[in-house]
Parts: sequence; C-alpha cells; structure tokens
Amino acid sequence: MREQTTEIRVFVVDDHAVVRRGIASFLEFTDDIILVGEAVDGQEALERLGGMHVRGELPDVVLLDLQMPRLDGIQTAEAIAQRYPHVRTVILTSFSEIERVHAALARGVSGYVLKDASSDELENAIRASQRNEVFLDTAVTRQVTQRLVTPAHGLAALSARERDVLVLVAKGLSNQAIADRLQISERTARTHVSKLLTKLDLTSRTQAALVAVREGLVQP
Repeated sequence: MREQTTEIRVFVVDDHAVVRRGIASFLEFTDDIILVGEAVDGQEALERLGGMHVRGELPDVVLLDLQMPRLDGIQTAEAIAQRYPHVRTVILTSFSEIERVHAALARGVSGYVLKDASSDELENAIRASQRNEVFLDTAVTRQVTQRLVTPAHGLAALSARERDVLVLVAKGLSNQAIADRLQISERTARTHVSKLLTKLDLTSRTQAALVAVREGLVQP
C-alpha cells in the first residue's frame, strides 16, 4: 500500500507580483508543498485568511514580506499568531539587520529567510516552520552569532519596554500619552525615554523617531 504524503499548505504575502510568481514556480517542483493563496499586503492577507478559516482551509505556513503597504510583515505575523496559533509564519525579505530579526522572532515568527537565499534554504524554512521549529537564513545566523560575542549596541541595547516606548515616540506621542498607552506613570515613561536616548547616543525625540523609521520599527 502506497504511503500518503502529508501536504504542507503555503500562503504567500508580498507586494511584488514577480516575487509571488517566483515562489509559485519554485513550489511547483516540490511534491508535498503546495501554494493555496496569495495576497499583496498584510491587510489583504488577514482578510483572505479570515475567509479560509471559516471554510476550514487555513494554510500551514504563511510566507511574509517584511515591508509592505498598509500592514507590514511583523504586524501581520503578530496578528496571525494571535488569531490562528497553529499557522506558522516565515519572513522572506531583503533586510538582514539583526534588529529586524529580533523584532520578527519576538512576534512569533518561525523563520527568517533572505530573498537571495537558495531554494533549498527556503524549502528547509517552510518544512522547519511546519514542524514548529525556528529556521534562520545562513547569513542571518552568522550575524546572530557575531552579536552574541560582541557587546550590545544600538537597538540591541534596549529592553523590550524601551523598544515599545521608542515606537511610540516615533509615532509622535507625548510622555503622558505613552504612559496612558502602556498603563504606566508619566514619570516612568519619561525615564524610559531618557534611558533609550542615552543608550542610542541621541539628544532628541526627533532623532529617536528617525532611528525607529530607519530600523523598520515604524513605517515612514
């Protein structure tokens, strides 16, 4: 009796049609990984996944571009993790900055692959994600290892709460508004702002906002 192969259902989210077509072409050469849907950005992805959920057709793995209009990859991954805990997400991007990798992993992403990675690496990332394992691109792994043996600097020196405060500063919120959003005192919010400015060697909230945009924490 022939053994049945378990299919891995993949959904692709990228605002570039050529990337989506490339992934679709690659998946045609795999026996058990099939493309079940596409979206041009995170907002459309969540809408389509909602419909698939109703029909009981959710994918196993969602491949996400990092920078997209309306809703970016990290925000989309976080929403998917909250709504559909059994659906895994893999970031497929051109950005290899370690801060972006940390932000993605903190939001529940199972894999981080660069767009210039080999087809074998992409396939391995999909399979690892489906097994609930974490897969990092070879180049990303190299950067993570290097970071472990060097002192923390830049965004890596910030605590999770300080990163949250940095995002809110970049969005133009005052100390009181940040305090209200995070349910902390205004004094504590002010302390967080002062500490993150010191750690980033900055002198103003405007500089902090520019750093947050440059590092992809907020959309420009």
